[in-house]
Amino acid sequence: MTVSFERPYFLFAAVITIPIIFIFSRRFKSLFTLDLPLGPPGGIPFKPPFNIGLLMKILRGFELAGILFLWIAAAGPRFIYTETIWLSRGADILFVLDISPSMAGLDMDSRSRFDTARELLKGFANMRPQDAIGLVTVGEDAALIAPLTTDRDALYSRLDSLVIGELGDGTALGLGLATAALHIGRSGAPRKAVVLITDGENNAGSVHPETAAALLGDMGISLWVIGVGSNGNVPINYVDPVTRIRRVGSFESGYNPENLKAIAEKGKGNFIAAPQAEAFASAFARVDQGEMTVRRSGLLRRTEPFHAFFILGAMVLLCGVYFVKRFIFGALI
Repeated sequence: MTVSFERPYFLFAAVITIPIIFIFSRRFKSLFTLDLPLGPPGGIPFKPPFNIGLLMKILRGFELAGILFLWIAAAGPRFIYTETIWLSRGADILFVLDISPSMAGLDMDSRSRFDTARELLKGFANMRPQDAIGLVTVGEDAALIAPLTTDRDALYSRLDSLVIGELGDGTALGLGLATAALHIGRSGAPRKAVVLITDGENNAGSVHPETAAALLGDMGISLWVIGVGSNGNVPINYVDPVTRIRRVGSFESGYNPENLKAIAEKGKGNFIAAPQAEAFASAFARVDQGEMTVRRSGLLRRTEPFHAFFILGAMVLLCGVYFVKRFIFGALI
């Protein structure tokens, strides 16, 4: 957003006119005024209970400010908004994110798998404003929590509100992929993709993940499977959403890349291992490169005048000064 003036020459006129008015009022006003002392001859002169000179300066300043506001209003101030308009439709990309308790494992440069995934997903969406991005979460159940949208604020807000374990302790990968297939299958985008992010194997739900992956492949939807984490003893720290008790300790990570590779192969997709944070970021970069689309855009300029604010301000200042001089200090000024 920028500010411009439709008739800027009025501003130059104000720069010249207002100083002239100020100088004239100070230097030549004494030629047309006469000082008359108030009080008895030889007695104590009358003194008002306040500083009239200071009051006059304040009122004069308000008058000049009101005149300045009128000049600014005459110059036609306006806000200019520049918006990017996409001329071609981007890809539809639906992420399936595992939010089971094991995703709280702290093996991503001392950060949890879940927090790292959330940060990378935001960065991915930010780099692809043309694409519609949605989110399915997976636990013991699966749910679409953010439909495909280009509204990044809505997506980020929903990501920020996610809680580890809010869908239970299990990992229903098949149900998550089936939910993604149901929603992205209705899309008319020229390119569609599903990205599964998980650190475990399917142990819940009534749909086998390979069956759901095969369905995605048959529908012509690209499938990416990112396996997060590593085997071994992994520290963990999270708050159980049911009991509100913080779980701190470690667990034995049973990450099995072979199962995830099989899911990717059934869906004619790609499997990427991400045992560390750097590899995790590289996985998102690979998805970005693999789902590139032609991007055509234009700029739309929209103007919004706001001269009414200055007209109202000028009326308040000038009418206020007139009211004070005429009805409050009319006998003194």
